[in-house]
Amino acid sequence: MQGPFNRSGKSKPMGEINVVPFIDVMLVLLVIFMITAPMLTQGVQVELPQVSSQAIDEQENDPIIISVDSDGGYFITLGEDSTSVTLDEMSQRVVAILQRRPGTPVMVRGDRNVAYGQIVVLMSTLQGAGVANVGLLSEPPQDG
Repeated sequence: MQGPFNRSGKSKPMGEINVVPFIDVMLVLLVIFMITAPMLTQGVQVELPQVSSQAIDEQENDPIIISVDSDGGYFITLGEDSTSVTLDEMSQRVVAILQRRPGTPVMVRGDRNVAYGQIVVLMSTLQGAGVANVGLLSEPPQDG
């Protein structure tokens, strides 16, 4: 009689390792890492301005310039037209302009006395409106 039991009823020691549970554990870990990996990278990617910078090349489309004044008010400028807006209105107008003229650059200009958090909220709102790239405007340093 052949099989795992010999005549005395004792089982023979197996010389093979069962890899099925090992594969199951590895697949579960793979799924966990695939789900958690996108959550590890958060935030808004920003290239900080340097002390001196190059002027922006002239483009066909006038850029959309979103300004934040020292009192925290938002203004949207397209060409020569500048309008005071709320954060929600600004988001809606930017979406409408980009639908009419895709590829229009979006620039953010903030007063030096505005809190950093308010600029981050503005950039996050623009990102939520579908703006992929946001430029930051700055003035060259004053010699004196």
